[in-house]
Amino acid sequence: MRIKTALILCAGFGKRLNPLTLDSPKPLLKLKNITMLESCIELIIKLGIKKIILNTFYLEEKIIEFISKKKFPIEIQIIKDGDRILNTGGGILNMISSSTESDHIIFNPDTVWDERYLDEILKMQDTYFSKQLTNILLLTKKGLSFDKSLIGDFSFKNDLIKKDNKDFIFIGCQILNKSLFENFKVKNFSVSEIWNELLKNDKLNGFESLNKFYHLTDLKIFKKLQDL
Repeated sequence: MRIKTALILCAGFGKRLNPLTLDSPKPLLKLKNITMLESCIELIIKLGIKKIILNTFYLEEKIIEFISKKKFPIEIQIIKDGDRILNTGGGILNMISSSTESDHIIFNPDTVWDERYLDEILKMQDTYFSKQLTNILLLTKKGLSFDKSLIGDFSFKNDLIKKDNKDFIFIGCQILNKSLFENFKVKNFSVSEIWNELLKNDKLNGFESLNKFYHLTDLKIFKKLQDL
């Protein structure tokens, strides 16, 4: 089985990147003359996914204009958060509510996505379906992060994610089944609320990336990434 629809979270304010994000949403910031969003979309196309749904809120007209002008060779549907920003959980639920698929792969476009991740994500997808999972998160060891200020999120052993320590970082790609959202409504909430429920029952699954992790954390890191 293969994932057919990818979601991209594009609604955030990107406040830690001010003043750059006063005029441009974070997904449209450029590294090596390509926007973060375009790099993400290009990886999704290489994964063989058929459709993208992305959400907007802050400076949404700029993302809508960007998608319209680029004419990517993949179907892209834009879902607005509405009058209030919905955070990661609410944003995901709002997007999957318009989808007929049960399983979605979800990307944060503030990770620097490229072909290095192609094989890992395909293997993560294979694991998800072969083990009949409802969730799987892409993680990497803290030492592989370019930004050494990141403190880590989880511990990871025997394919299960726990919170014993914080040696691993979630790097912004996950596959989630729609059933995980059955008890939630479209409102402002974090996807970590769903993760925490899964953690309580030892049901939060992970897949380890061995790639160096580059993430657009803040203005200082953005400037360092431009110099690479």
